[in-house]
Amino acid sequence: MQVNETNTEGLKREFTITVPASEIDEKVSARIKEIAPNVNMPGFRPGKVPFALLRKRYASAVMGEVLERTVGDTSRAALDERGIRVAGQPRIEVTKFDEGGDLEYTMAVEMFPEFDITDLSKLKLVKLKAEVPEEEVTEALERIASTSKSSKPVTKKRAAKSGDILVIDFVGRVDGEEFPGGKAESYQLELGSGSFIPGFEDQLIGINPGDEKAVTVKFPDDYGAENLAGKEAVFDVTVKELRENAPAEANDELATKMGFENLEALKKTMRDHRMKEFDGVSRMRLKKDLFDMLADKHSFDLPPGMVENEFEAVWKNFEEVREKNPDSIDEEDKNKSDEELKKEYRALSERRVRLALIVSEIGRLNKIDISEEEMNRAIMAETSRYPGQEQAVLDYYRNNPQAVEALHGPVFEDKIVDFIVEMAQVTEKSVTPEELNRDPDEKKPAAAKKASGKAAAKKPAEKDSSEKKPAKKPAAGKSKTEGKK
Repeated sequence: MQVNETNTEGLKREFTITVPASEIDEKVSARIKEIAPNVNMPGFRPGKVPFALLRKRYASAVMGEVLERTVGDTSRAALDERGIRVAGQPRIEVTKFDEGGDLEYTMAVEMFPEFDITDLSKLKLVKLKAEVPEEEVTEALERIASTSKSSKPVTKKRAAKSGDILVIDFVGRVDGEEFPGGKAESYQLELGSGSFIPGFEDQLIGINPGDEKAVTVKFPDDYGAENLAGKEAVFDVTVKELRENAPAEANDELATKMGFENLEALKKTMRDHRMKEFDGVSRMRLKKDLFDMLADKHSFDLPPGMVENEFEAVWKNFEEVREKNPDSIDEEDKNKSDEELKKEYRALSERRVRLALIVSEIGRLNKIDISEEEMNRAIMAETSRYPGQEQAVLDYYRNNPQAVEALHGPVFEDKIVDFIVEMAQVTEKSVTPEELNRDPDEKKPAAAKKASGKAAAKKPAEKDSSEKKPAKKPAAGKSKTEGKK
């Protein structure tokens, strides 16, 4: 193998690599010998076919596989010999090959920049801590109770009004004939609910228990049953009982109906759930502050290709949001030209690439990676986000290595954050829920808000790994695209 370096501009390196025909020929022969024991040819027992005959028959068939493997092996060897750590996927183009001749190809790569990681033990972080207010739990219980209402008989003699529940028997007829689905006994109808044909419930307001009434209504023209659409119907209604709504009380009985031992157990679950939400927001704020510090403390040249790929993804996402959901775009941004916006989003892309490289380097220096067990836990956590579709989501990840790779990035990033937080000087600060949830960028201009986004969740590729885009998720849900909303 002959390697000529043709470009050394900045972080860019370009090579012309030539693999002699003799080496290609050896690899073809070796591959044919590998498949020989399994080849069946008329007149020969398996494994006894003469090599010359096998080569004549299969040399062309295995050539593509041999060339692909040769390019992969020789390109890696060329980079390893020179100690080059590659950011992103090498761009390879075969420039010359005729069967029986040398293989020649070019390889363009971007080097992983060299830089020193700041002393992580000197980072000072503040972790916000908020407690769940008791009144918030009380209000939540009241909302639950209001949706768990029951009914009770009206003991005072009075006529029915909107909001009451009538227990009725009814029989419906069209042209004097009963029709399927037009009859029921002891049916509980809430007046004003709009659950019956328009006009039906209105005619029962003012009625008393024991009364009988003929209710005349017309089925809508677009009614689902064609045999009834647009036709007039008469319902003979008998009122058996008048009931009124009775909101449930926040007590042990309500908690038991919801599957809890008692009211205190329900309250604890609600507090724990809300506390988990608070902890998630607190971690997000801590992570943002940490990334702000890392970005400020590291300055180095960025691989242009990585920045361009990130920018194209961020800008594409912005254009899709602007087209499909323009109301979500900041008013400030609506008044800017594309040129101004692209400048801001390029700055965001540079920041994200810089942070991704920093995160990757911290992981490399400290030998941090994601185990198979950790990935399995992450996949199971994803499946739990889609109740009723767990198996579909699980199958999606099993059958899509790209989706697993896309999930690897955020999991790796979170593990690096945990590692840094353990080393850093972290102090807790008690805040109210309002302070915790307040947007820390609310007083910043739009450009500054964009620049304070997260690191790219992708672990920067080295060697021969590719810069794959995250695969789409199944119908169970899509992952959020990071960037400006």
